[in-house]
Amino acid sequence: MNFEQADPAIKKLIADYFEVLHFQDMDLFDKVFHKNCVLYSAQGGELSIRPYDVYREAVANRTSPAELGNTRRDKVLMFDQISPTLALVKPQLEMFGGVMQDYLNIVFLDGQWWVMAKMWEKVGDAE
Repeated sequence: MNFEQADPAIKKLIADYFEVLHFQDMDLFDKVFHKNCVLYSAQGGELSIRPYDVYREAVANRTSPAELGNTRRDKVLMFDQISPTLALVKPQLEMFGGVMQDYLNIVFLDGQWWVMAKMWEKVGDAE
């Protein structure tokens, strides 16, 4: 399925996701990331596992890409919805001098879409 055909609530979640990562609005963070979500990465051969609380604290205590003057180049590279309650989104964004790509497992729970799991990787340097 093309992302443009996605449920408007999914498109809103991903727009909010991009906003959260650029501006670090923590109220919006709490509406995007489910409190039981976990982030994973294996950059450099080291497994990094960040539960919600650890990730939230890191985001809240760093200088935002907006404050650093990072250019926004957000886009969705891939989208797949396998049921009314589960989808996968592959966004790309630039922040902190890098081009980042993620796999976001999103779920519809308690009447809204949430990021439940995120796998992330720096795939290049920002322009």
